[in-house]
Amino acid sequence: MDDLNIPTAIAMRLTDEDVERARRHLMRKDPRLGVLIRKVGRCRLPDSRSLSPFGALVRAILAQQLSNKAAATIHQRVLELVGGRDAMTAAALLAVPPDALRAAGVSRPKVSYLCDLAERVADGRLDLDTLEEQSDEEVIAAITAVRGLGRWSAEMFLMFRLHRPDVLPVGDLGIVNAVKRAYRLRKKPTPDRLRRMGEAWKPYRSVASWYLWRSLGGLPGQTPAAPLKKETS
Repeated sequence: MDDLNIPTAIAMRLTDEDVERARRHLMRKDPRLGVLIRKVGRCRLPDSRSLSPFGALVRAILAQQLSNKAAATIHQRVLELVGGRDAMTAAALLAVPPDALRAAGVSRPKVSYLCDLAERVADGRLDLDTLEEQSDEEVIAAITAVRGLGRWSAEMFLMFRLHRPDVLPVGDLGIVNAVKRAYRLRKKPTPDRLRRMGEAWKPYRSVASWYLWRSLGGLPGQTPAAPLKKETS
């Protein structure tokens, strides 16, 4: 079967078999990307399923505009405030006084973002239990309704929490820089140009994105650094 006819057979979540199929498809359809794939080797998409969907979004907010080390430190402090990773729920987070979050190193805007997220989950406006069954654009619409979570954060959630196969975050700084270098472009590619280039990578643009990030020297398992612009909602 031609890989181009595979989307109907792919589960909503990438499997190991899908990743191997994606590698072959990408190498055949884009020889320049194929060079990166041969250098990097097997694709290992980071998996954030150790966190609940709510916990993953909390971490996404906390990590914005911070180094990996600083984000991890603050995240651990917030986990301690709610009683640990398994206790991270909307109700538990809402029970933490804002001053305590501030003392843990959470900025004032991010405190408001966390409160908005928790309130939406608590009152049912954001039903995290149904995200697995929703389309990519439906997931993006649901997440970006939360204050402080933009499209980039939603795309990272799709890729690393839901393991969706065909996400291309054209607003990601790492993707932009990797494409510029790999394809020897004089200027950084615009979002429209990235989308056009990404046509050849469908239906495995998530895997192509991982290889592009990895080509910059990121460690396997690392989540990409940041969107091009500060997210707003």
